[in-house]
Amino acid sequence: MRILRLDKKYFTVIMENKKLYYSISEASDFLGLQANTLRYWETEFSVLAPAKNRGGNRVYNKKDIEIAEKIKYLLYEEEFTIKGAVKMMKKLKSIPLDTYKKTRNLMLDKNFLADFEKLCVLLKKTTVASPE
Repeated sequence: MRILRLDKKYFTVIMENKKLYYSISEASDFLGLQANTLRYWETEFSVLAPAKNRGGNRVYNKKDIEIAEKIKYLLYEEEFTIKGAVKMMKKLKSIPLDTYKKTRNLMLDKNFLADFEKLCVLLKKTTVASPE
């Protein structure tokens, strides 16, 4: 089964499949990546280490695909460098991607609010100080 586009609906259906292991081509299709990208990430990210079958082919389980999804999010959505994503993956080892996204959004909201409050204070100071 080859899926050309990835969204949560398809990913959930795939992950609910009773299959325990997926080939690299299936995993790359699920993630919307090329197989060589996954192979490269294996060399850069020690947490991404799929098992190999007797034939020497990589076999990805659900956990491996979730790790690759986290890496993809950090690199493509958060725009981390490889080095930065490696550091972040060490911190995010056991945190699910959805939880990270929610806490990240909360942190951004808090930073925005703090900056907005500072801006309001500055604007009040400049409007009070300026003659009319």
